[in-house]
Amino acid sequence: MKENQPNDIKAVVLHDSRTVTLAEIQARIFMIRGVQVMLDRDLAILYHVATKALNQAVKRHMRRFPERFMFQLTKEEFENWKSQIVTSNLYSQEEIEAFKMGARRCPYAFTEQGVAQLSAVLHSDVAEDASVRIMDAFVAMRRFITANAGLFQRVGVLEQKQIETDKKLDVVLDKIEELSPAVTTEELFATGCVWNAYAFLSSLVRRAQQRIILIDNYVDERTLLLLDKRASGVECTVHTRFSKQTELDFAKHNEQNAEIKKIQLPLHIHDRYLIIDDEVWLLGASAKDMGHGLCTVIKVDFSPEMVLAFLK
Repeated sequence: MKENQPNDIKAVVLHDSRTVTLAEIQARIFMIRGVQVMLDRDLAILYHVATKALNQAVKRHMRRFPERFMFQLTKEEFENWKSQIVTSNLYSQEEIEAFKMGARRCPYAFTEQGVAQLSAVLHSDVAEDASVRIMDAFVAMRRFITANAGLFQRVGVLEQKQIETDKKLDVVLDKIEELSPAVTTEELFATGCVWNAYAFLSSLVRRAQQRIILIDNYVDERTLLLLDKRASGVECTVHTRFSKQTELDFAKHNEQNAEIKKIQLPLHIHDRYLIIDDEVWLLGASAKDMGHGLCTVIKVDFSPEMVLAFLK
């Protein structure tokens, strides 16, 4: 520290005194909000001070740090930054754990101009030397970007072409799906073909895009597991006759999984129905028992509303 230094900051040595290389500094320069910046915790390491002390010194001289020189990361920006450093080799595991423990507030980011101001408020030889090396790193980074602008542009063009290729591939896949044979509208399962029956019902459940309605007197946890194969966002309702145990099964299921609504059947029904969007499938046995005995699954021409009307 220089003699007669104002009491702006107490220097705290956090790392050894070896000279940090230009490459190490460059690795800690990030692009955030379209500008190159360094975060307060990295600058504190280079200046051999505590992060809190660095920020306190800055706050005492806020007129030197307008927003174009320094800004605080949003929570989204900070989370994105943390996800990047965890998967990189830039920081040691010890530093990453320290970041997580001290991550109650979002860090401050300093632009090149902000770094230039830091040496003026920290008042130390270490800060002056570090600022010179950091400024050199910013300049080197700018030169690198300028020298490789053509390369970056070509990469951007390749990425755009990849996006266009993906779109064309989606069209091809949609066409293949369109031309693929439709799911059979009837199946006969012999006694003991439990897996085949289960697999067929699973394929129907996965086809649903909006809703699934099961009308079945007898439902247990196996039925709920089958219905859980539906896509995210597909509503599911079961019309059944349930006991306290059935109610408990639904309650426990819905605590941890997407909700399956239940409606008490007002009367005993003989046939079972599975409604997939606007299709109605007649089940020859309860969903939980399909394949245990000779049974049929067949698509019928009734509308879902016609079937549901008879339940009222």
